[in-house]
Amino acid sequence: MTTQHAPAPSRRTVVKAAAATAVAAPVLLGTTAARAAAGPVFLHGVASGDPLPDGVLLWTRVTPSPDAVPGSGLGADTPVGWEIAEDKAFSRPVASGTSLARAASDHTVKADVRGLRPATAYWFRFSAAAGQVLSPVGRTRTAPAAGAATPGVRFGVVSCANWEAGFFSPYRHLAARADLDAVLHLGDYIYEYASGGYAHGDTVVRPHSPLHEIFTLADYRVRHATYKTDADLQALHAAHPVIAIWDDHEFANDAWSGGAENHTPGAEGAWADRVAAAKQAYFEWMPVRASTEGTVYRRLSFGSLVELHLLDLRSFRSAQASIGSGSVDDPERTITGRAQLDWLKAGLAASTAAWKLVGTSVMISPVAFGSVPADVLAPLAELLGLPGGGIAVNVDQWDGYTDDRKELIDHLRDRSVTNTVFLTGDIHMAWANDVPVKAATYPLSASAATEFVVTSVTSDNLDDILKVPAHTVSEVAALAVKAANRHVKWVDMDGHGYGVLDVTAARSQMDYYAVSDKTRQDATAAWVRSYRTLNGTQKIERADAPVR
Repeated sequence: MTTQHAPAPSRRTVVKAAAATAVAAPVLLGTTAARAAAGPVFLHGVASGDPLPDGVLLWTRVTPSPDAVPGSGLGADTPVGWEIAEDKAFSRPVASGTSLARAASDHTVKADVRGLRPATAYWFRFSAAAGQVLSPVGRTRTAPAAGAATPGVRFGVVSCANWEAGFFSPYRHLAARADLDAVLHLGDYIYEYASGGYAHGDTVVRPHSPLHEIFTLADYRVRHATYKTDADLQALHAAHPVIAIWDDHEFANDAWSGGAENHTPGAEGAWADRVAAAKQAYFEWMPVRASTEGTVYRRLSFGSLVELHLLDLRSFRSAQASIGSGSVDDPERTITGRAQLDWLKAGLAASTAAWKLVGTSVMISPVAFGSVPADVLAPLAELLGLPGGGIAVNVDQWDGYTDDRKELIDHLRDRSVTNTVFLTGDIHMAWANDVPVKAATYPLSASAATEFVVTSVTSDNLDDILKVPAHTVSEVAALAVKAANRHVKWVDMDGHGYGVLDVTAARSQMDYYAVSDKTRQDATAAWVRSYRTLNGTQKIERADAPVR
């Protein structure tokens, strides 16, 4: 990575390991080679991320020659220029520099630009061949100055985008908005399965590359590259800075610190090697700053209004508990790891921001079940990580690590930390929850925080699994879930889409949007519902309309 300063102020398939990358993605690689035949070309778009008051991280990938396809390790190291300006025509440049796109980093480029003005929109682009080849133009925005008063901050919020399950139209609709400060991606940006390995529909909408389950560095690079050929994903990254964390599918299903449900030691190599490959590809291909520990937990601020605490709930967690074992309450088991939990608690207690937002890849609110019809319980169990019998423990979420959750919630209560909002993805459904201190006695007992869960971009949910039209069977299940969980104010088990979180001093409001058909590239989007939490209340209430 090259840093330049601007002048102030201006589930499972056993892999045939020999079928490696070069033959695994013929469509992607053939297209890449053809378009690169004349020289360097930018095929995977541009991106920005992790905005600061004085800077932002810029990203691209250059294909310097026909043989330099993603994951190949081939192609010459290539100088790539970058520039950032106050206008789209680049007549008012404020910073520029050169980075070296190395074969060792899959010809990806990151430039961590500093010296920019707070709360300011900028345009950026890259160049190769001594400036003769230009990348697409991207737009980004810096965060408000530290401690500065700001009337509002607005984020797009997304999660769970399975390439094979549909098209990324939610990204297109977010890209078309000009009112976002950033987009939060809460995990499962890619999926690791073999083609057809994670689909409930009768057909794969578009096949993954490579076709086999990914587990080598080359595999993960090709999968990331495939996703970044999607026009709607490129549009999202070109329109807004993206703030991302990972969940399990950036590695393998139900990952923990020592393995995963979707990993077979021996047939798929050592888990540590697979994780190292997945993380290397992730940091190469994503506009994310890695911490010194090689993880994604970090903190970003947006003036005096918002402090955003981003979690890594895969790298340090204990293995998921066995259903019914009672070990979910074992204080020796952790979802965060000791260091990350202490970091989060200290940050929340010390924060002077009006709102403390916590980006968590899995749901923190507890979930129990009442009377759900058997034909609906089975797919719900699959989505929520429950056994078919419906035992009320979701061992992959915070429900499987109750001691960490209790310690965090007690900390919020004991230190009088208010206005904490958890932002969550993972379960392919939309939820609006209070986070109770004691779920069994709620609402007679207190709520310590609130939680907004966004649905998936494309990944299968209840109607997909049952292969029925949306909202034909889910209403009964939703009523049963709400009856057994009085802290759950709303749940939508059928839609695919995105959220828009609008934060002001008075409230934090999530507007939920759904797309018309995830299998259509031209899918429309419509507002579904809005919920908000008012300053100081720690409770969810319904809002009548989306924020305009």
